[in-house]
Amino acid sequence: MQDRFYWAALHAASNLGPRSLMHLFRHFRTGAAALQAGAAGLQQVPRLSPRAIESVLFFQKYADPEKTFSDLAAREIRLVMLGDPDYPRGLAEIADPPVMLYLKGLLPSPQLPLIAVVGARQATPYGLAMARELAQGLAENGWGVVSGMARGVDAAAHNGALAAGGYTLAVLGCGINVCYPRENERLRDRLQMAGGLISELPPAAGPAAKNFPIRNRIISGCSLGTLVVEAGSKSGALITAYLALEQGRDVFAVPGPATSAHSRGTNSLIRQGAKLVENIEDVLAEYAYLQPGRQEKRSGLPPQVATGELFGEEDAIFQRLSIEPLSIDQLAERTGLTVSLVGGLLTMLEVKGLARRLPGQYFISTVMRNE
Repeated sequence: MQDRFYWAALHAASNLGPRSLMHLFRHFRTGAAALQAGAAGLQQVPRLSPRAIESVLFFQKYADPEKTFSDLAAREIRLVMLGDPDYPRGLAEIADPPVMLYLKGLLPSPQLPLIAVVGARQATPYGLAMARELAQGLAENGWGVVSGMARGVDAAAHNGALAAGGYTLAVLGCGINVCYPRENERLRDRLQMAGGLISELPPAAGPAAKNFPIRNRIISGCSLGTLVVEAGSKSGALITAYLALEQGRDVFAVPGPATSAHSRGTNSLIRQGAKLVENIEDVLAEYAYLQPGRQEKRSGLPPQVATGELFGEEDAIFQRLSIEPLSIDQLAERTGLTVSLVGGLLTMLEVKGLARRLPGQYFISTVMRNE
C-alpha cells in the first residue's frame, strides 16, 4: 500500500484544514506514522493546535487506507502529493501549497504556461463574452487556462479554452466527487476528458462557503498571472488577485463601465496597478519571452545541442529551468551549487541557446522538453 493513501485516509476521516495537514506532513516522515502517532507524538508537531490534535486522535481509528485506495481507484481519481514530479511546479513554490491534490483528467505539462481567468458569478453578457474570447485566445496561442468552474466568468473561461482545443484546469471548492454548481455538470464531464479537475478537499466534501477563498490560492498559485474579467467590490475574484500579488505573480484586469457595479473590482485593480487588458495581445505582451504557440511544434533540444552534450552541473542547472523565471540565487539553492558557479553555467547555457536571461537577472529555458 502506497503511503499516500495513509495520508488520504487520515485526511478524509478527520477533515483537517490545509494548515494542520501541512504541519503533520512536515513533521512525520510517512502517513502511516501520522496515523499511528499518540497524543505525546502529536504534541511534538510544531504549530499543530490542540483542537487538531484532538481531531486526529479521535478519527485515527476510522481511517482506512485500503478502503480509501479502492474508493479512489473505482472513481478513477489520482492522488498527487507535494513532492511528486507531476505536482504543479508553480503551486509547489507558494507559501502554503496543498499537501495533496485529488485529480480527475490530466495535470498540465510542466512546460505549459498557465493563466488564471476568474470573475463574477453573476456576470453580465459583456463579462461572459470577454472571458470566453480571452480564454479562447490564450488557448489558441498555446496557453493553458485555470479557473474555478463556478457559474459566470469561470465557466465562460473554461468553455473558451475548450472551444480552441486547448487545455484548461478547474480548481474546485468542493470534493472532486461533487459537482457544484449542478448546472455545470456537462462542463465538468468535458473537463475530465479534455482538461483536468483538482481539489485539495476530501472527495465527498460539500461546497462550504469557507472552502472557496482557501482554494483561490491554488488557482493563482498554478498560474503565471491572474486575469480578472469582471468583479464587484467584494468579489471572490479579488481575493484571487490579491493572493496572486502575494505569490509574486502578475495581475491583469478587464476595465468596465464606471456605472456598472460588476466592474468596480476590476477598475479598482487597474487603479492599483494591475495591467489593463482590452484584448489578448495585452496579456501576451507581458510574456514576450514566451512563445508557447511556436514551441509546441518543437520537441527536444535545438539541433545544435543534443541531450548527451550536457553533463554534470551544467545539466543539473538545465533540468531546473522551465518557463517560470528563476533567479541565480534560486537555482543555487535548488542545486546546492555556489552562486558564482551557477552564473557561469547559465552563461554557457545561454551560448548554447538553452537559456534566456530576463530583466532582473532571471532565467528561463528556451526549449520545450518532452516530460
